[in-house]
Amino acid sequence: MLFWRKFEDKLAQVYIQQKVRGFLHLYNGQEAILAGALHAMDLTKDKMITAYRNHVQPIGMGVDPKRVMAELFGKGTGTSQGLGGSMHIFSKEHRFYGGHGIVGGQIPLGAGLAFGDKYHKRGAVTLTFMGDGATRQGSLHETFNLAMLWKLPVVFCVENNGYAMGTSVERTANHTDIWKLGLGYEMPCGPVDAMNPIKVAEALDEAITRAREGGGPTFLELKTYRYRGHSMSDAQKYRTKDEVAEYRKIDPITQVLDIIKEKGYATDDEIEAIDQGVKDKVAECQKFAEESPYPEKSVMYDVVYDQEDYPFLAHKPK
Repeated sequence: MLFWRKFEDKLAQVYIQQKVRGFLHLYNGQEAILAGALHAMDLTKDKMITAYRNHVQPIGMGVDPKRVMAELFGKGTGTSQGLGGSMHIFSKEHRFYGGHGIVGGQIPLGAGLAFGDKYHKRGAVTLTFMGDGATRQGSLHETFNLAMLWKLPVVFCVENNGYAMGTSVERTANHTDIWKLGLGYEMPCGPVDAMNPIKVAEALDEAITRAREGGGPTFLELKTYRYRGHSMSDAQKYRTKDEVAEYRKIDPITQVLDIIKEKGYATDDEIEAIDQGVKDKVAECQKFAEESPYPEKSVMYDVVYDQEDYPFLAHKPK
C-alpha cells in the first residue's frame, strides 16, 4: 500500500510538470481495497476489471510498475505502448482487463469475462470494480439481472468514496446504502469497512468462495475515501479540508503501520528500510519512464486497423 501511495504521489508531481498529460485519477486513500482483494484472490486464474482510477491495480496483479509509469508518460514501453495513457492500463498476461473511461462501461464487461470462465469451466472469478457514480447507470441493472439468472462467478464491488466526481451520494439517489441495490435481484450483498484491508479480505474471501463454488455473484459496497480530488483538475469545492483531515485519521496505511508496531512484526529499522526501498523503487520507475522512447507513429495504425491496405485512410502512415 505504501508503494502504491508513493507511486501515485510521484505521478501527481510529474503531472504538474506536464510529463503526464490528459486526465489523472489517483487512488490515494483507497489502497486497502486492493490490498484486501489481492489477499482473497487466486492470482493464477482470477481476473480484475475496473474504471479509470486504475494505476495501482495492475501493479498488484503483477504488472511491472515501470511499464505502468511508462504508459502514463505515453512511452512505447508502456502497457499499451503509450497509446492508452492513465485511463486505459491493460495486461491480458496478468488478467487485468482495464482501465475503462466510460462510466459503468466495465460492469457488463466484467460479467462477460465471468461468463467466459463459467462456459469454459476454468474455475476463475472476476472482480468487477466501479465507483458510486457508476451504480446509477442502467447497465448495472441489466448486468445484475443476467449475472443472477446465469449464476456467473463475478463479484461486483462499488468503491463508494462518497462522491461521484463532485456530487455526493446523498444528491444522486433517495437512498445512501448502495449495497441494497442487490436486494432487488436477490443477490447476496452488504457493506464493508474498506479503510481496513482485513475487513475487505474477509468479505471478498466469502464472496469469491461463493462464486467459485457455483453460488453466483455478490455485490459489496466498499466504503472508502479518496484524499485527492476526483482528478488532478478537481478544485474540490464540494468538501471541506476538515472532512478530509478527519478521514486521514483512519488512513489504511497508518492503520496497518500501527498494527505492525503494536504486534512487533517489524522493528523501526526494518520499517525505515521499507520506506527507503519504496522511494528507490519509485525513482527506478520514473527513470525508466523518462528514458524510454515514444512509440512510432505507425504503431497507432497497427493497433487500430487490422487490414494493412485499409482503403479509407486519407493519409497513409510512412
